[in-house]
Amino acid sequence: MQLFRSKIFVYCTLLCIAVLPLSAFAGDPAIEGRWDATVMVDGKAFPSWVEIYHSGHKRLVGHYVGISGSARPVASVEFSNNKLHFSLPPQWEAEDNDLIIDAALEADTLRGTLRAADGKTYPWSAHRAPALRKTTAPSWGKTITLFNGKDLKGWHALGNNQWVVEPGGILHSPKSGANLVTDEVFQDFKLHIEFRCPPGSNSGIYLRGRYEVQIEDSYGKEPQKDYLGAIYGFLTPSEMAAKPANEWQTYDITLVGRMVTVVLNGKEIICNQAIPGITGGALDSNEGVPGPIYIQGDHGPIEYRNIAITPAK
Repeated sequence: MQLFRSKIFVYCTLLCIAVLPLSAFAGDPAIEGRWDATVMVDGKAFPSWVEIYHSGHKRLVGHYVGISGSARPVASVEFSNNKLHFSLPPQWEAEDNDLIIDAALEADTLRGTLRAADGKTYPWSAHRAPALRKTTAPSWGKTITLFNGKDLKGWHALGNNQWVVEPGGILHSPKSGANLVTDEVFQDFKLHIEFRCPPGSNSGIYLRGRYEVQIEDSYGKEPQKDYLGAIYGFLTPSEMAAKPANEWQTYDITLVGRMVTVVLNGKEIICNQAIPGITGGALDSNEGVPGPIYIQGDHGPIEYRNIAITPAK
């Protein structure tokens, strides 16, 4: 009889746990979610991003993207009395300082400070990132040639220009230098672009100027979040479809809202997955508005050709 009662007690206890409302295990909806952030450095705005969510019983964790670098996990987020605090260890150099965010929540805006790796403190603010969900499939417009194969019409360099146009309609960055950005901005689109990457080099294509599709000499490697085909720091390709260095390769990329599909050399390697937020090196963190196509020229030599975009109507 005692054993029977014990079994009944255990069963009832498990049943009670199973039917507890989800709110009993939720985190804090006031702070949870994705936030588009801005760091002010010497009067100039630089983009960053943070995501905060619960893990287990009211424990808050997250991910953070700084001015540069990839998305990094935040092991512990403190949020009490509308005050936010979290820190991250150095990303680049061991002797750097921890990155520390302290901010206060007012409505849907965070305002506070960021202590950077250099030990200096800068103003930091963030607003809730837009969902960018679509309820209907896009209707596609007319394809636009972004690079005419003759000159840099329709593009501008962010700095001292090293880009040249070579015979055969090749857009070439012979050395590390300025990034190249379209004059026109786009919201949802299909992008076709061909590239040739020398051994050991690196570049990237930023969709709306915010989300980097990685280009790297990755032939023979296992897929990673920072290798060819990845949405840098966020989405890993399903397979490594790279060709050897110095061979022409092709991206066909579709972006609708946050949903991205990447086809590399004819193989679909990312299928309609959501991009969580901006990647390091983004032009801004204003995710709700159209943005340009920009290609990296500051990570080594790279070549491009046959760049065309089909915007949604």
